[in-house]
Amino acid sequence: MGGDVRIVEVGPRDGLQNEPAPVGTATKLELVRRLVDAGLREVEVTAFVSPKWVPQMADHREVMAALAPRDDLVYHVLTPNLRGLQAALAAGARQVAVFAAASETFSRRNINCSIDESLARFAPVMAEAARAGIRVRGYVSCAVACPYEGPVAPQAAARVARALHEMGCHEVSLGDTIGTGTPGTVLRLLEAAAQAVPLAQLAGHFHDTYGMGVANVLAAYQFGVRCFDASVAGLGGCPYARGATGNVATEDVVYLLEGLGVRTGIDLDALVDAGDWICRALGRRNASRTATALLARRTAKG
Repeated sequence: MGGDVRIVEVGPRDGLQNEPAPVGTATKLELVRRLVDAGLREVEVTAFVSPKWVPQMADHREVMAALAPRDDLVYHVLTPNLRGLQAALAAGARQVAVFAAASETFSRRNINCSIDESLARFAPVMAEAARAGIRVRGYVSCAVACPYEGPVAPQAAARVARALHEMGCHEVSLGDTIGTGTPGTVLRLLEAAAQAVPLAQLAGHFHDTYGMGVANVLAAYQFGVRCFDASVAGLGGCPYARGATGNVATEDVVYLLEGLGVRTGIDLDALVDAGDWICRALGRRNASRTATALLARRTAKG
């Protein structure tokens, strides 16, 4: 099944990485299976990072070993440095992602280096990926605002996006990491970013701290963005931004887009079931308003 908009499901990685209790490998793999069965064709499944810093992703090799390659699926993995890339390649990864921040303070707090230093670290990653023939996706964190510095100038985010694109990232995802964005600030970001990177190679990554995630997806879609990151059941958050809630829920994004007549290729009912299942497994609340409403309707019907 194809679609007019691509949705990159980030729940198994971005959504789970900050869960306080360990999530078993079998649970992660079952979540991926359910998401794929619901029609997701791009899923961010793990991160090849140090278990010391992100213990939830310590089983990255086991996760990749259990996921059989399929021509119709793309399993994204995060690789912040050359060592991570080499481990990901050894595990069979076909597409990887790197990340930089648009805020100097966030960059130093998150990865202990400046923005320019972080970009320099990616040079050997991009070269090795090119030799291996795999694509690299870029993320720009704090593209709208920073938990330490406040609002981020759109031109600052665009500069980082341009750097990632020029070094070889086939797509750059602009992240409202702390979820303070509104359609107005998102549109200003996109106006600047589209001057630096072709619009067709930009994606939106919105969080829902102030309930603006879906509104920001709509604004970005109307601007011309055709790829969005989302997390089933709204899982996720930012460990460096106190109070920041999870990613915009995939269910809410699908409901919005399908209501606009936009094809996503995703079975909403199956997606709701996947979100309900993982929330029960984690013992947490489902943050998707769409899922909550549809599950309540099912219950009312008996």
